Amino acid sequence: MNEDANVALSSSTADHDCTRVVLGGAGYAGLYRAVDESSAADALTAAWDNGIRAFDTAPHYGGGLSEERLGRFLRTRDRTSYAVSTKVGRLLYCDPDALDGAEEFYGAPKRSRVRDYSAAGVRRSLEESLRRLGLDRVDQLLIHDPEEHMDQALTEAVPELERLRAQGLTTGIGVGVNHVETALRFVREAPIDEVLIAGRYSLLDRRAETELLTECARRGIRVRVAGVLNSGILADPLRQGTFDYVAADPEVIARAQAMETACAAYGVPLRAAAMQFPRRHPAVRAIVLGSGTRAEIEDSVAMLNVPVPEELWTELEGGALW
Repeated sequence: MNEDANVALSSSTADHDCTRVVLGGAGYAGLYRAVDESSAADALTAAWDNGIRAFDTAPHYGGGLSEERLGRFLRTRDRTSYAVSTKVGRLLYCDPDALDGAEEFYGAPKRSRVRDYSAAGVRRSLEESLRRLGLDRVDQLLIHDPEEHMDQALTEAVPELERLRAQGLTTGIGVGVNHVETALRFVREAPIDEVLIAGRYSLLDRRAETELLTECARRGIRVRVAGVLNSGILADPLRQGTFDYVAADPEVIARAQAMETACAAYGVPLRAAAMQFPRRHPAVRAIVLGSGTRAEIEDSVAMLNVPVPEELWTELEGGALW
């Protein structure tokens, strides 16, 4: 891969700014609603046609369905033209009693998850992911949500990731989390290459800004930001009033509505400003889109190309709650 593999490669057929965009793998794997095979393939095609060349997935997403669908889509593409990251920390097993909608994924295979951050579990997780993806390596390998298993993740998972990196089974290692404190501990205690932080560097929530982004920049650790719409509220504060995957507090809704009003005065959709905001920070190498359908992906790409005047950024940047 040229430059760094967590950034999408530009496409000669796309006119949009997708050179710092990663497509997340939960949406087309049935997060919150079932997605059929045809619609998932159409979503991935839309991403590709719009110049997105980096994909982030995990065994957790749809109980392996995300990796399987991504693997089928990429099978005929040149391996040097795209980047894939996946995660470790959850092993899958066949479970005929698995309920549809478990972990908020619908239409998924009959599989359940078990947490495992041991060295053996990490290696097994990657081996199984590579089979689902149909690949012989991934570009990044991240430890997924280790909050309740920090000691094992640091003492067993991290050294195993280093061995996998040395063996050429991945290029970069790191952590993918929702919590700044977790990410900071890995940044300070482990030889990682990158951090994926979800929901903590947005127009509403900038808890990652002061310490985490600064520390990553100082250490040369790449940062990807996910959850840029804070689970919906920055897409539509009234109709999608969820923040951190639960109903938002009135103060949060009011702040998001104030931002929406400020954007409207400049003719800018709130979601355009929300998607573009994290990329203004020099430590942020890419954003991860949660879009799961063709329509959502095409809208996201359009929003990334809406001009946002500096005067509006000045107004918005004073409105964060954290």
